[in-house]
Amino acid sequence: MTARAESWAIVVPVKRLTVAKTRIDLAPDVRMALALAMAADTIRAATGSPMVEVVVAVCDDQSALDVLREAGAIVVPDVPDAGLNPALVHGSSVDAVAADMAVAALAADLPALHSDELTALLRVAGDHKAAMVADAAGAGTTVFAATDRDGFRPSFGTDSRSRHLTAGATDLTGVAGTTLRRDVDTLADLSEANALGLGPATTRLLADLAWGGASDGTKL
Repeated sequence: MTARAESWAIVVPVKRLTVAKTRIDLAPDVRMALALAMAADTIRAATGSPMVEVVVAVCDDQSALDVLREAGAIVVPDVPDAGLNPALVHGSSVDAVAADMAVAALAADLPALHSDELTALLRVAGDHKAAMVADAAGAGTTVFAATDRDGFRPSFGTDSRSRHLTAGATDLTGVAGTTLRRDVDTLADLSEANALGLGPATTRLLADLAWGGASDGTKL
């Protein structure tokens, strides 16, 4: 029987802010600030899990680096520069990730994420060679986890849930907490995340913008 994985590295991909969250209908500077705030809250929640030893953010945007580091991540550049999945594999291979750590890729747009929900999910994922959690819409993926780096073969992108399952990952969507699935691609998604309780960076940003939580973006 494979030993349960208890020590995890989390890899968070953070896009260049100019091309992040383009489906959110906001002024470019506000949209970029929101994308960065959500990434910071995602990282902060991950670092709050006692099962997480290190969080690696893969990011090439110089304007984001200080914020990501302050949130608790080790930031590395996207050396392969070959798309999302190679970037995640690269993040899992840096020196900060010990060879005996389990590895999970975590979407960067989970601003309501609770550390305890991530901890609970990692405890279950630790019993599986590879596992995944679907996003709120059901077709995408917010978490792909593997108990060893050789098995860390993420397949994010269109219909990633089905691709991860076809490759042999165990579907843990049914045991995942709501905040672990509530990714944000639209203002309606942001409103739902707001109802769950946003992290501090996103909360501060929306307060500064006097946003009241309306899904149509009122007051933004």
